[in-house]
Amino acid sequence: MSGEKKKTTDESAARRSVPRSKMDWQSFVEEMERSLLELKSGIIETLIAGNKDFKEIVEGMDPKDFADIASDDIDRKMIEVIGSQELKQLKLIESALTRINQGKYGYCIKCEKRIPEDRLEAIPYALMCVGCKSEEERRNR
Repeated sequence: MSGEKKKTTDESAARRSVPRSKMDWQSFVEEMERSLLELKSGIIETLIAGNKDFKEIVEGMDPKDFADIASDDIDRKMIEVIGSQELKQLKLIESALTRINQGKYGYCIKCEKRIPEDRLEAIPYALMCVGCKSEEERRNR
C-alpha cells in the first residue's frame, strides 16, 4: 500500500511541475471563478444573517442573485454596515473576477509571471506571486 501511495504522490508532484496546457489552464480558471463566486455569496449571506442593517439594505434592493449584490454601487450606508475585512475581501474577489473576464487572472501584478496554482487554490483572489508578496511585506514592516 505504501508503494501505491508513493506512486500517487510522485504523480501529483509530476503534474505540478509540468505546465498546464492552455485548455487545462482555462478549466482551472473556470474552477477558480466558481470558487470566487461561492466565496462572495458566502460573505454576503453571512453579512445578511449577522447584520440587521445589511439585511434591510439587501431586502430593499431588487431581487438579484446574492453574488451580484456586491457588484452594485455600494452606498455610504452599506459601507458603514460592512466590516472593513469583509469589504476588503469583497473588493479582492471582485478584482479577481474582473481579471478573469479580462484574461489576466493568475498573473502577478508586479512581475507578470503566472501565480502557482497551489497559491491560487489557497487564495483565489491573490494578486501577487509568493516572491513579490513576500518582498512587499518585508518593505512594509
